[in-house]
Amino acid sequence: MDPVSTVVTSEAALSLTSHPLQRAGARAVAVLAGRTEPAEVTFADLKVVAARLVDDIVAAALASKDAAAYDWWKVLFALYPNSKATHSRRARDRGILLPDVAALFAADAPAPGLTGRPCTFCGKSASVVWTKVNLPMYDTSKALNTLPPGVAGWPLCRGCRIAVWALPYGAWVSAGSATVLCCEQSSAEAEFVRRNVLRARRVMHLGFDGLGAGARPEVVVLRALRALGPDLPGAATLWSFKNDNQDPWLRVTRTRRAVPGFLATVDGNVEPRRGWRLLELALTVRDKIGKPVRSGPAEAARLLFEADDGRSRSLLLQIHHLLDDPRMSWDRTNRAALTRLAFIYAEEVLGMNPDLKPVATVIADWIEHGSGAPRGRLAEYRNVALSDYKLGALLMQAHFRLTLDGRAVSAGPDDWRPLIQQRPRAWEQRMLLSVTVLQLLQERGVTVNEAPTDPDDEARTELLVQQPILGGEDEDDDLGAA
Repeated sequence: MDPVSTVVTSEAALSLTSHPLQRAGARAVAVLAGRTEPAEVTFADLKVVAARLVDDIVAAALASKDAAAYDWWKVLFALYPNSKATHSRRARDRGILLPDVAALFAADAPAPGLTGRPCTFCGKSASVVWTKVNLPMYDTSKALNTLPPGVAGWPLCRGCRIAVWALPYGAWVSAGSATVLCCEQSSAEAEFVRRNVLRARRVMHLGFDGLGAGARPEVVVLRALRALGPDLPGAATLWSFKNDNQDPWLRVTRTRRAVPGFLATVDGNVEPRRGWRLLELALTVRDKIGKPVRSGPAEAARLLFEADDGRSRSLLLQIHHLLDDPRMSWDRTNRAALTRLAFIYAEEVLGMNPDLKPVATVIADWIEHGSGAPRGRLAEYRNVALSDYKLGALLMQAHFRLTLDGRAVSAGPDDWRPLIQQRPRAWEQRMLLSVTVLQLLQERGVTVNEAPTDPDDEARTELLVQQPILGGEDEDDDLGAA
């Protein structure tokens, strides 16, 4: 996360740069100052925001470990572990600590040899240099921030110094990490920051115990992307990181530009909207007394984000597992809703529109009419459904079996080829094929010994799926009272 300079010519008090950390902090400064955009922030606003930061930082640094305010110190420690406000040897006297913290945000004063140096972030003239002691950056194999020998630090203007420490307000924070959003639609960025500033105030007053369990930044991003509507593409990137002295890390996840359109389609149509609610319900985990310990809406939201390192779950794979899970008893309506959700995602987000019905019919015919019980053949198909080579062998077996039995075969090798070759999107097509096969079997009434649905569970599910999609927890809607 090296600073990326964006040279500007205006002498505005605060600039919005391309660096994700400065960008989140600058937007947070605007919210704290009661402005809409960072460009509207005045020098007088910077003074007011700086005073607020100083008060909050000092209060957190002096809080006892059993106080709610101590949780905000944990946030600051995760980002600036060696600063005077967070170090284990920090002053415990307000009279000593407050001037040290206030000095971080003091107006630039000319200094020999430094006057006129461009700010590392925005390019404006800066006379103050900071090292990593006061910056949320670190050394890793992915992000090198080592200063060359003889260099005192990075020049930073007052606006960017304040923005760097306003970062926790504009980020989604936990006790050990922070997440910032970059989006090509500025309104989504601004909404993400606005909600996080409110959430930060709640953490300071109530601690993390005062927040809803299981909430995640992806839920807030989806809420903002939903507001864009179907006509505005909006690729979003989440930068999640931890900057401590022991195990710093950085994780980058992204959504595709078509996600806002996909969300609009889901929200505006009954069947995929039902499928999304079913997905949220299936991903919700509760404890023994029924209290949610893992948020289904948060887990569903995460499925729309793809990690740069490949360590993220696929929405199609999650739906595949849910529909293939023998412990789940999906009725025909719910199975159709989840299947439709998978195909809409494939079409609108991945750009896929395969006609899998002929190949799915071959497999369904083989399962229904082959020798032995359908349950055994379904289990056989399940074991090879995602393997290109094994699926090809099973399709050949099914083709011969149906031909020898004198039954019509709806698809041949030319139809299978896209599914069994190692080519882009073949894996996704195999997952879509499996959900199509399962739907066909259910439509035909083929019995595979599924457990009967509990009428009470079915009634509860029906009630829940009728609830509107709000984008996840609404824990922040009443933050003004916090």
